[in-house]
Amino acid sequence: MYSTVIFDLDGTLLNTLNDLAASTNYALRQSGMPERTIEEVRRFVGNGVRKLIERAVPEGEDNPLFEETFATFKRHYMEHNMDTTCPYEGVGEMLRQLRQQGKRLAVVSNKFCTATEELVAHFFPEIEVAIGENEAGGIKKKPAPDTVMEALRRLGVDKTGAVYVGDSDVDLMTARNSGLPCISVLWGFRDKEFLLQYGATTFIEKPEEMSSVVNSEL
Repeated sequence: MYSTVIFDLDGTLLNTLNDLAASTNYALRQSGMPERTIEEVRRFVGNGVRKLIERAVPEGEDNPLFEETFATFKRHYMEHNMDTTCPYEGVGEMLRQLRQQGKRLAVVSNKFCTATEELVAHFFPEIEVAIGENEAGGIKKKPAPDTVMEALRRLGVDKTGAVYVGDSDVDLMTARNSGLPCISVLWGFRDKEFLLQYGATTFIEKPEEMSSVVNSEL
């Protein structure tokens, strides 16, 4: 039985894809660059927003307009990150049930810290700790274990009895690097076949399945 659950955010608790794509394409248009499809953006996410824009911009960071485009994206996204973003169906009830069972809950994300904190505070009052990308503070982004270790520290618990929940290869690597078991959700940005290639072993198809998995040993 697990007492602490560490969640990824995008693709796990929140469907953020349309707002990420809208801000990406706004920034690309402002720089006179070709726009990207939703499916392209889906493939680009997972390693933080800088990597998202690096993948979206022709020639990536070598493009002389990269930094300007990235700055435009950040400004636009901070103003529009709740336009269409919403929790996946059943996620809110899942979190409430876990809290009622006494579980400690945290979010770690590669989204920049301010956006992570704002989105979690708005949508998920059950979440006790939310940590986003803040490498300037000496905390490396996922798949490094830093954000997970910081979340455990802020919760005042150790990794005994903790489990990680995510939807991507980055999440699987983060869990592995943190020494935690991983539950992979199948409603997010990656499918089961993709996740199996990265060593996923435990899956859930719907949020209502989470309680029974968390309350059993993996």
